[in-house]
Amino acid sequence: MRKANAGNIPATRASGFGDGYESIEERRAAGKALRDATPRAAHGGWKAPDKRRDPIDLLRESNKGRIPQLIPVRFGRMAQSPFAFYRGSAALMAADLASTPATGVRVQACGDAHLMNFGGFATPERNIFFDINDFDETLPAPWEWDVKRLAASMVIAARHLGLPESAAARAATDCVCSYRERMTDYASMRTLDVWYDRIDLDRVLKVMPTKQEMERVTQRVEQARRKSLPESLFPRLVEHSGSAPKIKDEPPLIFHPTDKQAPGVASGYADALERYRKSLPEHVRTLFDRFHFFDLAIKVVGVGSVGTYCALGLFMAADDDPIFLQIKEARKSVLEPYAGKSLHLNEGERVVAGQRLMQSASDIFLGWTRGENGRDYYFRQLRDAKISVILEDWDAAILREYGKLCAWALGRAHARSGDAAKIAGYMGSKTTFDTAVCEFAVEYADQNLQDYRAFISAIRDGRLPAASEM
Repeated sequence: MRKANAGNIPATRASGFGDGYESIEERRAAGKALRDATPRAAHGGWKAPDKRRDPIDLLRESNKGRIPQLIPVRFGRMAQSPFAFYRGSAALMAADLASTPATGVRVQACGDAHLMNFGGFATPERNIFFDINDFDETLPAPWEWDVKRLAASMVIAARHLGLPESAAARAATDCVCSYRERMTDYASMRTLDVWYDRIDLDRVLKVMPTKQEMERVTQRVEQARRKSLPESLFPRLVEHSGSAPKIKDEPPLIFHPTDKQAPGVASGYADALERYRKSLPEHVRTLFDRFHFFDLAIKVVGVGSVGTYCALGLFMAADDDPIFLQIKEARKSVLEPYAGKSLHLNEGERVVAGQRLMQSASDIFLGWTRGENGRDYYFRQLRDAKISVILEDWDAAILREYGKLCAWALGRAHARSGDAAKIAGYMGSKTTFDTAVCEFAVEYADQNLQDYRAFISAIRDGRLPAASEM
């Protein structure tokens, strides 16, 4: 019997194996046909809907269930700049994106694809990959939403750096162009080749604009490797109380929870940890069983996550053999009101499943649980050579190259879960889509600035609490 492949399976069959099969050319054509209902130029520009929700009301709603004393810290971080506000207000943009044109093609979306949610990390094989690194809001949703949030972040970041408006627009356009061109490449690749594709350190270095920037990236990687070593982390995060190691309190950012904040402390969170253990693959479970739980403390992280129940867990296999696991509360995705409910009953499982689907390689300790307080959580290693960008000293060239790198990672992630040929067919080979989304990004950056000013006014009027961390 002759083997079938993409080149010789008929496009249609009367019945049996292959029902529903469409060739790459047919899927591209189907994507192109979507332009009739949703022209590419329709993605251009932004105008707030007449019944747009008050951003202050949405921010208040997003505080529901957060630790009350950390809400001022959250708003204090968001108040630092329009860019910090953008990072912490994914719920606002999710509501706005729901009113914009979409083709109807869905992918596993990141949900918060701004440029600071991309970066480097160590794989289980100890290689350094570049990829999306935040999946708290992941959910199946229109692919355009991620692209637009990323493009708008490029404009807002450029303004944060004091770059000219022309540089901001070019950075956004180059970013979208990179997404379109990478998606075209993925549309032509074999399915397994898309799945196995990686953006490793060598590929990152090749796109750096200067030798100096290549050297700086290499230095950052080595620095991140050193900082994630146990001999570096352990003395900075741990003190000894009697003979037992204990995580150091550094309020308000690191502190041990009360029984009310974290039910289960008396039992060492035995039930929640057992549920986490069962979420791990069998071979990782065997590894995890070598470690014993010693301590847990709430640890404030990020901007958008401030006030949620995020913690740091200390586990030991021997006196000189620790691991730190970051335990993050998983709430409902900000996309859910507009894209539909998650199929997962546990929000931590939603995050883990989305991360494994979108990322080229994921942390071996990635797993989920439900606490005795009814909240859902997911686990991952703390740091593990995680490399986040330092935006402040960038020029226009570095911003553009980094944006293209983020768009590459986003395109690869979308191609794993979505129909790359259909998306590529819709965008086409011309710059029509790039120009439209750039126009949207510039005008949405203006909306973000307007919302930020309203946010600052609400803080000054005492309608929203904000506090410095000092």
